[in-house]
Amino acid sequence: MDTGHKSPPSDEAESKTGASPSEGRKVLVVDDYDDAREMYAEYLEFLGYEVQTARNGQEAVERARESHPDVILMDLSLPVLSGWDATQLLKTDETTRDIPVMALTGHVFASSSDKAREVGCDAFVTKPALPDTVADQIQALLRKTGSKPPSR
Repeated sequence: MDTGHKSPPSDEAESKTGASPSEGRKVLVVDDYDDAREMYAEYLEFLGYEVQTARNGQEAVERARESHPDVILMDLSLPVLSGWDATQLLKTDETTRDIPVMALTGHVFASSSDKAREVGCDAFVTKPALPDTVADQIQALLRKTGSKPPSR
């Protein structure tokens, strides 16, 4: 039965090592909307990512500092501390500034994309976004930033 999900994108490293491009990669999913956060987290776990979640910008900053994920999916409209402010804090902190941040947001205007890049977002995806589209964007972002999986 076709579930409508694409297979995860192949990667040259996968064909050489047999490892999935997501193996050993950590993603922090930040969204105050439970259903969205859980949907993206579950799909990314299915693909082999190690996933942590946060419900607001303050939790996101704390989790990023503790676990240093390979990429952060950041909603921009968050309680306690906005995604805009959380991203700016992360990008000005020496220990987290190199973590790629992908804005995953309902803000659709070009000015929002520009502002997101100004505060430090490395990519911008508007919601609603299918989980496989988000996964493809994560892989593209990791390739673009040269992020390597952790050594074992």
